[in-house]
Amino acid sequence: QVQLVESGGGLVQAGGSQRLSCAASGRTFSSYRVGWFRQAPGKEREFVAGVSRGGSATYYADSVKGRFTISRDNAKNTVDLQMNSLKPEDTAVYYCAASSSGDWRNEWAYEYWGQGTQVTVSA
Repeated sequence: QVQLVESGGGLVQAGGSQRLSCAASGRTFSSYRVGWFRQAPGKEREFVAGVSRGGSATYYADSVKGRFTISRDNAKNTVDLQMNSLKPEDTAVYYCAASSSGDWRNEWAYEYWGQGTQVTVSA
């Protein structure tokens, strides 16, 4: 069992930066891949970024590539999402999730989810 809690959301101006953090409980956290997803009002939840179990491999949606960076610290049971050059279209509730296997970009591959944190980017 893994419990995930996101933090770091809030209001930021376009062009600014924000760092989200996902804190996990459970001794088996390092055995899971972790992804960040987001859901904007009226839209489906979409994949944003993912990191492998050891942290050596990362994956990004095209819309955030070059602006967002995902990283993890298994000693601290945390996964961070550094978001730079934010745009109004990045406004969404951001979720972290843990997956044992499956397609990175498919939310159905993730067994555990956090409650989400709101990020609002003003123009």
